[in-house]
Amino acid sequence: MSSVTRVFDLLDHSRQKFNKEDIVCWKDKNVWFKYTTADFISVVDQISRGLIALGIKKNEKVGVMSGNRPEWNICDFAIMQIGATQVPMYPTLSNTDIKFILNDAGVKIVFASNKELADKIAPVCSETSVKIFTFDTVEGYANYSEVIELGKNHESTNLQTFRDNVTPDDLLTLIYTSGTTGTPKGVMLTHNNLVSNFTICSKLFPEGYNKALSFLPLSHIFERMVVYMYFYLGISVYYAESTDTIVADMNEVNPHGFTTVPRLLEKVYDKIVAKGNEQTGIKRKIFFWALKLGLNYEFDGKNGWWYELQLSLANKLVFTKWREALGGNIKAIISGGAALQPRLARVFWAAKIPILEGYGLTETSPVIAVNGFGATKFGTVGKPINNVEVKIAEDGEIMFKGPNLMKGYYNRPDLTADIFDQDGFYHTGDIGELSADGYLCITDRKKEMFKTAGGKYIAPQMLENKYKECPLIEQVMVVGENRRFPSALIVPSFEALSKWCELHGFAFSSKEEMIKDSHVIEKYQQEINKYNQGFGHWEQVKKFALLPKEWSIESGEMTPKLSFKRKVILEKNKDIVDQIYNDPRHVEVP
Repeated sequence: MSSVTRVFDLLDHSRQKFNKEDIVCWKDKNVWFKYTTADFISVVDQISRGLIALGIKKNEKVGVMSGNRPEWNICDFAIMQIGATQVPMYPTLSNTDIKFILNDAGVKIVFASNKELADKIAPVCSETSVKIFTFDTVEGYANYSEVIELGKNHESTNLQTFRDNVTPDDLLTLIYTSGTTGTPKGVMLTHNNLVSNFTICSKLFPEGYNKALSFLPLSHIFERMVVYMYFYLGISVYYAESTDTIVADMNEVNPHGFTTVPRLLEKVYDKIVAKGNEQTGIKRKIFFWALKLGLNYEFDGKNGWWYELQLSLANKLVFTKWREALGGNIKAIISGGAALQPRLARVFWAAKIPILEGYGLTETSPVIAVNGFGATKFGTVGKPINNVEVKIAEDGEIMFKGPNLMKGYYNRPDLTADIFDQDGFYHTGDIGELSADGYLCITDRKKEMFKTAGGKYIAPQMLENKYKECPLIEQVMVVGENRRFPSALIVPSFEALSKWCELHGFAFSSKEEMIKDSHVIEKYQQEINKYNQGFGHWEQVKKFALLPKEWSIESGEMTPKLSFKRKVILEKNKDIVDQIYNDPRHVEVP
């Protein structure tokens, strides 16, 4: 087994240990294409030589702005093995952020996937003399194939001398976190940061896990680190054609697993329940009997033999169809990026679809803690991984130290100094607690907690996670800083709401009309009443407003990892929030 101390060592490791026929695969116009290990490495080396011929030197920055596709990985490895630094750029970045990143990082070249993204960055690139190469063939732009040809014309360039000049502590990548407010911060991650993380996390994978579907953005450190781990373990990577084709792609690839965010699992679950609701008679009764069993699942047979016997029957009658819908071969799903509802973890584990929830940040490469087989606890993000140290500050903030911790923020020593204490611990900004048996539980973001006018602290994510259990709620954000009580902005699940309206004989021509109807408002009041139970009176949502449009990355209310940009949402809905607190016509929950 070859030694991996720098991320590009994965290439030689993969060639020696696995030498696969399908190391990275992609789909185009309903046809799957595959790179062998040898072909993949050959193109990587050609791009590396092409970049050298273009004048890219060690520590210089090369940007990649693209969705998931093999060219993303090829350019990533090609950049890093000559000692340059890859700067991933989210396709949804605003023009302001693009300009800031290109200037702050001093990017020399950008690889863009298609015409839309090339056109998006072209005005800024022309101002700063940044050269654009596109993956697709786009008129008016240089193509990525030209870099390959340039590399072929410089076959005499000895890449090993460049590789030998890269150390584990050299900068691998500069990732600008979109954040929820303010100017992006460039997170400096080294080769060792990533290697230390994926080698430790690789021990969590079950035997027989050989094929993965990938659809979370490689621009985010979560999916990027996991793909490095796939290379390390010899797991073939299949890229979904688009977010709209994930289910179809899954049934063609039959993967052993994938990574996801809770938002997508919530949608899968809601669709399953919606299909259950469409059934009638005995089939409907059996479906919801199985679902109830799943929602009460406990590990190690703690519910007793009678429950286990029923669950075995439920798996044959109902849950087997869930597994088939995900391709039939799932061994593990890794969830991160936000809190997973414990009920979802329970029901999927009951259905023999294990979900391993973890926690981390871009600054930590990213994994700090993760649940594993034989060591999973519902409602937690697992135990801290073996090579890190986690402690809880007096105010509940999670503090962290480990080899996967970033070097700092690029060009911002002031910000770097602010988040490290005198003992070298990184202040994560998250609030949590460690259980007696070592499991980490996240309760909220420190900056997102707020105090009501009555002096009570509110942890909005805990409330929001509970309200999202309601099938009629697509998105919910709890507000109320310096106000008398908490309230909520709610985006209904309009598919589920339309069916409810149809069932009760209400017809509407638009979403705007639907959310103003007194019967609909009354229904949401009942749901909020229901999910308020279990929270202290001071933290229960007292009023709410229904909104007609879902928040999205494209419209600027969410980050690429689907977290709320709370200040943006508040600003866009300022008048509505003011009305909630000043207008008696808005619903107040008793």
